[in-house]
Amino acid sequence: MHAEPEINAFLKARRATLDPADVGLPPGGTRRRVRGLRREEAARLAGISVEYYTRIEQGRGGNVSPEVLDALARGLRLTAAEHEYLRNVVHRAARGGTACRPVREAPQVVRPGLHAVLDAMDGVAALIYGRAMDVLAYNRLGGRLLCGFARQSPEERNIARLMFLHPDVAARHPETAQIRREVVAELRAQAGRTPDSDRLCEVVGELREQSPEFARLWESQEVERKGHGVKRIQHPEHGPLELHFQAMRLPPPDQELTMLLYAAEPESPSQAALLALSGRATPHADAVG
Repeated sequence: MHAEPEINAFLKARRATLDPADVGLPPGGTRRRVRGLRREEAARLAGISVEYYTRIEQGRGGNVSPEVLDALARGLRLTAAEHEYLRNVVHRAARGGTACRPVREAPQVVRPGLHAVLDAMDGVAALIYGRAMDVLAYNRLGGRLLCGFARQSPEERNIARLMFLHPDVAARHPETAQIRREVVAELRAQAGRTPDSDRLCEVVGELREQSPEFARLWESQEVERKGHGVKRIQHPEHGPLELHFQAMRLPPPDQELTMLLYAAEPESPSQAALLALSGRATPHADAVG
């Protein structure tokens, strides 16, 4: 990934999502050839000259100040994840980072204390994934609920690869299209933080070659980290489940790891299914009579 084209594509895509009326600008007196904001309108919203905005969008802005980047983020209505991505790619361009030259990294590992935390969770499906969405650790319920991780090699345990290259896994998710979009948006956010990660470049490159849908979504320039919500899963043995999920980036020294948790509403059919998956028949199966 070249830093300059990434800035250009990202800002163009964000401009294209905005209508002048949505950001308090007049519609303009000439017919628009393309949808979204013009460069001069984006510059006006950020309070900078058109010439300077153009240089930034073309990756020639140099060391853009935090204040200008904040103004661009406000003007273009960027989310926190999009704002972080813009800062990362602009600063990389300023440092002369013109290309993604993958750097061989040490494999990411999960320390024993985190394994113990996962194993101690009762009634919650849990896993930890790394910078390229490789699943590095999981508890028993997490492995049974999602994709049968225990039957897969470590190389296969990658959320993005499973969602795009394994139809049987994707079929477990009724909202497959939405989940795939979110996966790509999270990978792009990670690419802004660690563009030279050899594993990240490998996963993105493979999926762009093998999945036309991934390639299309990657070019859409969406950036997102969805931290919580509700996910519906169609389990092959236990039927439909509706689960709350929480994705948390861990604090140092584990800041490049994300813990993903799934839990069900108390006394719901989904909780009963989770208990069955964990080997417990009822919430009180452990009680001593």
